[in-house]
Amino acid sequence: MDTLNRAGNTSGLRFWWPVVALAVVLTAGAGFIGLTWWIQAAARDVGARAMREFPGDDVEALLTLVQSEGHSLAEPNQAVYALGQIGDRRALPVLQTFYTGRECQHDAFLCQKELAKAIDRCRGRNWAPSWLPFFPRPPEAPPRR
Repeated sequence: MDTLNRAGNTSGLRFWWPVVALAVVLTAGAGFIGLTWWIQAAARDVGARAMREFPGDDVEALLTLVQSEGHSLAEPNQAVYALGQIGDRRALPVLQTFYTGRECQHDAFLCQKELAKAIDRCRGRNWAPSWLPFFPRPPEAPPRR
C-alpha cells in the first residue's frame, strides 16, 4: 500500500512506519506512567484528608477511618483503596478483620474485592517488577527489634 511519489517510486511508508510505531509506543508508555502517578497521588490525597481528621501518619489515620462508623460507606472504601496503594504491612490486621471473602454488598459492607487487593499489596504482592523505572515500590519493612 505504498504511495507513489512524483518520481514514481514507492518508498514513502517504508521509511515512516518505524517512526510512527515508536511514537505510539512512547505515547502509550508515557500514558501508563502518568496513570500510575495519578493513582498514587489520589491515594496520597485520601491519606492527607484522613490525617486532617484523625491523629497519626497517613496509614494510622486511614486505618482509623476504615474502622469509624461516623462516615458514609464510600469514605472507608476510599481509605481501603488508599491503604492498598500505600501497601504498608501495618494495615494487614485491620483489613483482614473486615475481609470475609464473600460477594460484595456495597450498600452494607466494605468492598470485598478492594479489601482483597489491599491485603495482597500489603503482603508485598502485585507490585510492578523492580526493573521497571518510575513505578511505585513496596514500602520498606520496619526493622525488627
